[in-house]
Amino acid sequence: MTKWLPPGPGRASVDGGELAFEVLPGSTAPVLAIHGISSQRKLWNWLHRVSPELTLIAPDLRGRADSAEVKGPSSLGRHVADLIALLDQLEVDRVHVCGMSMGGFVGVELAYAHPGRVDSLTLVDGGFPMPTPPGLTPEALPAVFADRLARLDQRWDSVQQYLDFFVANTTPLLDPADPLLRDYLAHDLRDGLVQLSASNLLDDAQDVYFGDNHWEQVAVPIRFLHAEWGAGPGRPPGYPTESVEQFRPATVRTVFVEGVDHAGSIMTEKGARATAQLLAGAVG
Repeated sequence: MTKWLPPGPGRASVDGGELAFEVLPGSTAPVLAIHGISSQRKLWNWLHRVSPELTLIAPDLRGRADSAEVKGPSSLGRHVADLIALLDQLEVDRVHVCGMSMGGFVGVELAYAHPGRVDSLTLVDGGFPMPTPPGLTPEALPAVFADRLARLDQRWDSVQQYLDFFVANTTPLLDPADPLLRDYLAHDLRDGLVQLSASNLLDDAQDVYFGDNHWEQVAVPIRFLHAEWGAGPGRPPGYPTESVEQFRPATVRTVFVEGVDHAGSIMTEKGARATAQLLAGAVG
């Protein structure tokens, strides 16, 4: 029997504060939906629109949005501990996991560290090791994430101003008139400031690029979706063909989404529908 979860927002006690989350109710077994490195729980707007039958548990990870005030350093392992605390509070023993970008890396670590709590793993353009850009060092990470860090340098007078910057600098293929995108970006802001911890972002980035990845020790079924491009048309993808073929034997299904970039793998109808189809195979 699928456990009934109270819909709407809530907070879970974690080390350093309270982790904000939202339950998007549906009719399926629960799916723990884990967002990316500079994102937050409204990332799953698009998936919820195309597949409202999915029951989603969507947290704001520490250092982001309504969890921005959670104290302490960040890492994949720290996120895993936070998510276990969230599942414990909701009295959810086992869960399907869907992670986008860095959320996929958190999902892999969760399935490795707590195999008894995870039924399946769906990775959206993340999770498996990505080829490290030539010359990348931990000291160079602020340059890699310069567009994200630049959001923190000013007070935004309106969501529209922030939206214009976001599309121009981070997500050039997203539709600026999409009301789901406006709702997503409004969740970033509090008193005109982006609720994102620079130190947490950089800590997490170091873990993603230079930390251990236990994908080979994950025993649950893995489904993997990868985009055609990186941040914009023609940009190298996070997973080139040789990487996809390396990881394909570890998956029960691998899906290529043509004509979308990294953000579009979930923040567009096309990407969200492809993700929903993978999850349908997981939750039955």
